[in-house]
Amino acid sequence: MSELTGKIKSINGPVIIGDNMTGFKMREMVVVGPKKLIGEVISIDGDTGIVQVYEETEGLKKGDEVVSTGKPLSLKLGPGMLGNMFDGIQRPLKKIRADHGDFIPEGIGLISLDEDAVWEYKLLVKPGDKLTGGQIFAQVQETQLIVHKLMVPVDISGKVIWTNEMNKGTINDTIIKIEDKDGNIHDIKMYQEWPVRNPRPVEKRLEISKLLVTGQRILDVFFPIAKGGTTAIPGGFGTGKTMLQHQLAKWSDADIIIYVGCGERGNEMTEVLEDFPKLVDPKTNRPIMERTVLIANTSNMPVAAREASIYTGITMAEYFRDMGYDVAVMADSTSRWAEALREISGRLEEMPAEEGYPAYLPTRLAQFYERAGYVRTLSGEDASVTLIGAVSPAGGDFSEPVTENTKRFVNVFLGLDRELAYSRHYPAINWMESYSGYTHMIKDFYEKELDVDISNLREKMLGILFEENKLQEIVLLVGEDVLPDDQRLILEIAKVLKIGFLQQNAFHKDDAFVPLKKQYEMLKTMELLYDRGLSAVKKGIPISRVRNGETYEEVIKLKYTIPNDDISKIKEVNKMINDFYDKLESEYSK
Repeated sequence: MSELTGKIKSINGPVIIGDNMTGFKMREMVVVGPKKLIGEVISIDGDTGIVQVYEETEGLKKGDEVVSTGKPLSLKLGPGMLGNMFDGIQRPLKKIRADHGDFIPEGIGLISLDEDAVWEYKLLVKPGDKLTGGQIFAQVQETQLIVHKLMVPVDISGKVIWTNEMNKGTINDTIIKIEDKDGNIHDIKMYQEWPVRNPRPVEKRLEISKLLVTGQRILDVFFPIAKGGTTAIPGGFGTGKTMLQHQLAKWSDADIIIYVGCGERGNEMTEVLEDFPKLVDPKTNRPIMERTVLIANTSNMPVAAREASIYTGITMAEYFRDMGYDVAVMADSTSRWAEALREISGRLEEMPAEEGYPAYLPTRLAQFYERAGYVRTLSGEDASVTLIGAVSPAGGDFSEPVTENTKRFVNVFLGLDRELAYSRHYPAINWMESYSGYTHMIKDFYEKELDVDISNLREKMLGILFEENKLQEIVLLVGEDVLPDDQRLILEIAKVLKIGFLQQNAFHKDDAFVPLKKQYEMLKTMELLYDRGLSAVKKGIPISRVRNGETYEEVIKLKYTIPNDDISKIKEVNKMINDFYDKLESEYSK
């Protein structure tokens, strides 16, 4: 530990102002007071420094020491992260509960990964091999689902001069030794440390081109999320933000999930911590926790640590990405994170911007979301980090600063609607306010998976929903009967789309996750229903005959009646539609 020490001058909640801090560095990690509370230097002005403390500061007093650690706030990255639950600065909650009970005591230090656990590893290199930073030198079967790939720290390269042939050990054991070009010898262990605020380097960023398949129809077809993309899910209280993130965590085809509970209520986070370990990965029938890391920093935990929890999550995601995995980060919610920024800024007496948030809120949001991406890693793998951030605007007001600024930096905006949520329409995504900027970027992906270009179909169906929205205003004023039949048909088809396609049942075996091919065939059937109905209306057939209740009901029930593993049965419904309209047109032609 460095010999640099300062003295506490004053205390303002989680913010400490210190004297005699010449020589301390910005973003340096420090320990404060006799309990050695963990903090981070956030400002240096001559001899005076400002420290944000990640633990409760009750009991500190003027004159207590502030001691430098000589390094920035960093994570220990290695085997033991998957299946674990951490607080905002990577302290393991299960271990803390076992050792200290239900409450996290102050001054327990920066404990992280289990240093006593023994891991079996498989060496992939031998003495004489030349390695560069980021290359994989060994593997650990961390869980049955995920192989943990041990990588050379990015700032080290050289020749392997020794390997540990024991094939098992703790994270502190040296696995290989590397001699660099200057003759320095580096002991490479199972873990590496990384500053949370620094993005991990990559060989190059690649063009986004793949869909993050979620099995949720409104997402995969209408508002697609791309691997390596950025997504915001804003919505008022009770609109289903957390539920949607749970569904994405369970069903999306990301290899690894990092779930960050940032400033959420304690009971909500408790529910997550209890529910996630019980979830089964539908693709492997293994516990989903085997490919998940949970980070919990609830609203009653220290506010400064809440601000750090977002960076903890994204740093872990980048580490797994560098192994070649597709990682999805669920941040719930960035509004609570922004409120932590606002509180710290207020205690620093900085000039506030809109609604009291600091003027640098847009910059911090941009820095967070730009760490997403589809990349070529230093080990030559193509991998991604996808960021999905929930936003909790007060009263569902999307014009507030966090939502407005988030909109500037994300490419998918999934606005949740209170009326839809309260009418049991899941997911409660408002198709009028939502959008995705990835539809054209992943066009080739759809063509490869489905052998067709779905962009025209998507635009046609969205056009029906937009038209129906405008027509509803007229209906409210003068009633539906005054509309011409072709417009009344739009109202009926929109109803089929909303109930039969956009609404999804998370508890039904065939509707919780829907393969992309079935989604396309369902939408084509609804297009057929509209096209045949419109053709009949144009031939003068009254809407009362065109709108056949039995046929419409069969199309709405497609999500339940057509099994995911045999979608060929959808042809029977298409035949029923054609037979009905052929017969109807034949009758009227006579």
